[in-house]
Amino acid sequence: MLVGFDQADDAGVYLLTPETALVQTVDFFTPIVDDPYTFGQIAATNALSDVYAMGGKPLTSLALVCFPEKGDLEILERILAGGLSKMIEAGCTVVGGHSIRDEETKFGYSVTGVINPKRVLANQGAQPGDRLLFTKALGTGVISTAIKKGKAKQEWIDAAVKSMTTLNKRAAEVITTARVVPGLRPGRVGTGATADDKANAQRPTPSAAFAIHALTDITGFGLIGHAREMALASNVSLVFQSSNVPVLEGALDCIRAGHIPGGLIANRDFAECLVDYDQSVPADIRTLLFDPQTAGGLLISVSAEDAGTLTRALQDAGVPAVEIGEALPRTKPLIRIIS
Repeated sequence: MLVGFDQADDAGVYLLTPETALVQTVDFFTPIVDDPYTFGQIAATNALSDVYAMGGKPLTSLALVCFPEKGDLEILERILAGGLSKMIEAGCTVVGGHSIRDEETKFGYSVTGVINPKRVLANQGAQPGDRLLFTKALGTGVISTAIKKGKAKQEWIDAAVKSMTTLNKRAAEVITTARVVPGLRPGRVGTGATADDKANAQRPTPSAAFAIHALTDITGFGLIGHAREMALASNVSLVFQSSNVPVLEGALDCIRAGHIPGGLIANRDFAECLVDYDQSVPADIRTLLFDPQTAGGLLISVSAEDAGTLTRALQDAGVPAVEIGEALPRTKPLIRIIS
């Protein structure tokens, strides 16, 4: 086991050969939009994201379906079709799945991918001086809550749906095709590996374009929750410039109107004790930083020297990446938010 659950990483990574490892993840949830096809697309995009967040390539998936016994099967057909459309876009084969009767609809996938064990990008590895890049805007959680209450404007819905149905595939391709990989940390290769396996897994890849040290996607725990995991795993502190954090249209309106999901409240109760704010950081932005994201963006820890080049490469590929902070030597507070 190269990457397990000890560092709360995005997916598990299991060594098969010195050149190949499996990446495994699973995710499913209840509908967050009204249209079944779109819901299927969002569920697939979200499930695939954790493989991309490790630097892996998704290969196969299994559908997980909970559906009412007397439900309209045309709705289920549309959900499955939406999910399949994104799996096709990702080049990931749906090989089957499992369904059960449930009064509440739920849908998602178990996804298996592959990765070179020398090129795993975990949430562990951020270094002091690194810059933090982010590839999507925040706000899907509060907008989804407004949708459920019938209070979301169409332009807010459109912006959120576009974000939640955009694969992290292109961003991952830019990241993984040209980068310096620092190598896996000691102890990341399982006890069944040979001495050669262990040596190969920890040997850095020859130099390439970008020194990327850590990677994670921002999903259910919000930006602060996942940043906390990266900081603790890497033994660094993080500082975010709130004015640089991208925000979906309508997200702050939703917060001011009180459309706050339960997950946001839980995230804030859990992690805010580790956060310090400049007094000038607005209250709505502080709230948004804990918003649980669905199919959120990638948070990238990259060397300061390569941050500008990587940002431009991502933007040239159509990924709206921006620099939102940096890593510092470990101190208190663990996370600081400046204006």
